[in-house]
Amino acid sequence: MFPTMIGTVVIAGIVGYLAEKTEFTHNGVLASMIICIGGAFMFYFVRLMFGIGFSSAGMNAIASSIGALVIVPFHWRK
Repeated sequence: MFPTMIGTVVIAGIVGYLAEKTEFTHNGVLASMIICIGGAFMFYFVRLMFGIGFSSAGMNAIASSIGALVIVPFHWRK
């Protein structure tokens, strides 16, 4: 369980960094990484509690990180 959580954080951080470097988002590197890690943590715990998600923990981390990047910045922008 613990290595899966650490791997989720690492993958989410990488997705946040790459999203900023490829100009998918314009939040700043640190903000994008924080958004991705938060989304990945939420999805990780949803998977633990309810069993909802993909069979691979890595795919869960990637999908939730991209989902968080799409939802959070556009939600707060005017």
